[in-house]
Amino acid sequence: MRILIVGGGGREHALAWKLSQSPRRPQLWCAPGNAGIASLATCAEIAADNVPVLLEFARKQNIDLVVVGPEAALAAGIVDAFQERGMRIFGPTREAAELESSKSWCKNLFRKHNIPSAGFRAFDRFDDAARYVERTPHPVVVKADGIAAGKGVTVCRTPVESMAAIGAAMKDRVFGKAGDRVLIEEFLAGEEVSVLALTDGQTIAMLDSAQDHKRINDGDEGPNTGGMGAYSPAPVFSEELAARTAREVFVPIVHAMREERRPYKGVLYAGLMLTRSGPKVLEINARFGDPETQPLMMRLRTDLLDLIDAVIDGKLSKADLEWDPDPAVCVVAASGGYPGEIKKGLEIRGLEDAGRVPGVQVFHAGTVLKGERILTAGGRVLGVTAKGATHSAARDAAYRAMSAIQFDGIHYRRDIGLRAIRSPAV
Repeated sequence: MRILIVGGGGREHALAWKLSQSPRRPQLWCAPGNAGIASLATCAEIAADNVPVLLEFARKQNIDLVVVGPEAALAAGIVDAFQERGMRIFGPTREAAELESSKSWCKNLFRKHNIPSAGFRAFDRFDDAARYVERTPHPVVVKADGIAAGKGVTVCRTPVESMAAIGAAMKDRVFGKAGDRVLIEEFLAGEEVSVLALTDGQTIAMLDSAQDHKRINDGDEGPNTGGMGAYSPAPVFSEELAARTAREVFVPIVHAMREERRPYKGVLYAGLMLTRSGPKVLEINARFGDPETQPLMMRLRTDLLDLIDAVIDGKLSKADLEWDPDPAVCVVAASGGYPGEIKKGLEIRGLEDAGRVPGVQVFHAGTVLKGERILTAGGRVLGVTAKGATHSAARDAAYRAMSAIQFDGIHYRRDIGLRAIRSPAV
């Protein structure tokens, strides 16, 4: 089987790594890929949202299956375009992916179908949003409506902070078109957890839980990022909570999308806040999360290719998900200055030493191969991921590997996974 993976980050490296282990021995391509993916797949320098060129490439290479990683490609309608030509592709259509590409559309769907989430107001004009936050009790959460690579969310403790966040989105255009509209949401307190599920539009198969670390600095300080690390499973997410989440979140979403005539097939990612009144949805993504995918793929025993086929063919009810009970921890190495301005083209050293640590897999995110050197090429550079008998053992291995890696300005959090060690299972 010939498979094209669309994307070039840590998520796509983890997906390629897992697909390469299929007993069916697929031949892999990736567009655009990165230096790590290049060891598993043939990489093509095609942007993930350049749908016409990807279509032509897939046709010329006789690709049997396309697996879509990033949200930008889904929002660009890549699934619709490939399906119209009778080609197999894994992911939701453009209309279904609006669950992620428009937060206001998603929140209105939740309101209509009574799916638990934070209260909100949406604004298209800066002045209206500014007047609202002036008279609204704080804290609140300000969100850019569109896709902002995980950076368009700001928790604001005061009206002054809210004004700054609204201005950054709507006046300074730091998120581009994604900030044309902003949402002002109720602040929810509790433990945050990431839960992903596969669905073929009829059946839902929940993946094991994970917890992400979105802030740039230790102690959850600093601005939001695309994710500075993750671990799986999340001890705080009990079987009871998993059953409740399936019943109150995933099942209603899949039913709602069918009612809206936007049937959903692919991955649903729910960022949840475990409040005193139960789980509430913070965000919905229409694809695998990053960096949650890295520890999840380390722990997944079931053939990922079988699961993807089951989703596409509407046979997910016949699929079995099996997990390695050992936890996995992913620590992200970022470029200095991330999530702001960064330098690219810095040589990365110590990758071989890191990869020799038992239980470790180094997933590449923002990297590029120049001759025999691997250079930085993005904000999030690597996801050093380790599996161990306990969360503590996995965490120790990941940091032992990370200590071997060097590049100018390297930045990573030192507290990834501590919450799992300190939080007893519920």
